[in-house]
Amino acid sequence: MFFFARVNSSTFFAPAKLNLFLAVTGRRPDGFHDLVSLVAPVTWGDTLRVEPTPGDFSLECDHPEVPCDETNLVLKAARAFRTTSGWEGGARFFLEKRIPVGAGLGGGSSDAATALRALNELSGGRLTPAALEKVAAEVGSDCPLFLRAGPVMMRGRGEQIEALSARTAERLRGRRVLIFKPAFGISTPWAYARLASDPAKNYLPPAPAEAKLAGWVKDEQSLLADLLFNSFELPVFSKHVALPTLLVDLRKRFGLQPGMSGSGSACFACLPDDAPVPEIVATIRTAWGNPAFAVETRLA
Repeated sequence: MFFFARVNSSTFFAPAKLNLFLAVTGRRPDGFHDLVSLVAPVTWGDTLRVEPTPGDFSLECDHPEVPCDETNLVLKAARAFRTTSGWEGGARFFLEKRIPVGAGLGGGSSDAATALRALNELSGGRLTPAALEKVAAEVGSDCPLFLRAGPVMMRGRGEQIEALSARTAERLRGRRVLIFKPAFGISTPWAYARLASDPAKNYLPPAPAEAKLAGWVKDEQSLLADLLFNSFELPVFSKHVALPTLLVDLRKRFGLQPGMSGSGSACFACLPDDAPVPEIVATIRTAWGNPAFAVETRLA
């Protein structure tokens, strides 16, 4: 089932995602990394408006730092869709960017997947869900997960997607979360290179990674905090010490169990019903400065 949230006839929602569990298990011969991850979309993200045109594809964005040329994944996805489907139509895309760049929240991948879904609808459903996921995997490793409804497990380089059971997904759905990010972003290639610089220290082998994930799924009484893990935290935190310093403070002051999503720099924390959100946000901005970003949302 597709997570195809529609705002109106031509406007589509592109959700951010959180890696609740992310184990990088090793580097592959093709240069990519293998991983095991449990990923959940949230109810906050970007908005993509799509207008059919008789010619080529074009993109406009309300964020000045987002490129609107061929390097943008939306246009890469559109061209990949045309190549695979044979559809000769065009489209004008208008992107309202809310997901920060360099955050580890999957914004670019979500935008690309949303473009694929929109074009598939405009073309009369030329591609099956399986074919559309294959195109998405060619555009970017994180793209296929955004073609599913709700939380999923990712394997391989991210292209192997498995939906959670309805019972397991229900343990996550609707949970309040606070997403927060410092003014700086983190380059994903840099993060992977730093991870690969010390394999013995930074990789989690497949067997323990799968065991930890399976154990949480099986034990329905386990807390979300018992699941949280991210292989990137060790190498990223050793460079950007402002991240772990704040997370430790949030644990001590508010009893939160925060973590980092993807390769960062965005972090997140699940919120209890009585969480003093304004005070938590004030603590974040005291530590990281007023430009720090924070938004409350829910797991989808």
